[in-house]
Amino acid sequence: QMQLVESGGGSVQSGESLRLSCKASGPSASVTAAAWHRQTPGKQRELVARIVGGGTTDYADSVKGRFTISRDYRKNTVYLQMNNLKPEDTGVYYCNSANGRMYWGQGIQVTVSS
Repeated sequence: QMQLVESGGGSVQSGESLRLSCKASGPSASVTAAAWHRQTPGKQRELVARIVGGGTTDYADSVKGRFTISRDYRKNTVYLQMNNLKPEDTGVYYCNSANGRMYWGQGIQVTVSS
């Protein structure tokens, strides 16, 4: 079992930054293969960024150059640094992590106003 808890969301103005954290805990805790997704009103949940075992990262085109995913194995935590936020980045952000099966966090709200 693995529990994932997101933090760091909130409301900001366009152009500002936020850093989301996702802490993994439990017997199956792992951040080797992890990702951030987001869900915006009226749209399906979409992949924002992911990181895999070798450190390779992948980003949605809409966030390339603005968002950075990283992880800290000692803290079992995955981060999403979001810079130059735009109103279209508004949504609920979810982290997930795979270790035998996929685990999801409860989600955290990010609101960007113009």
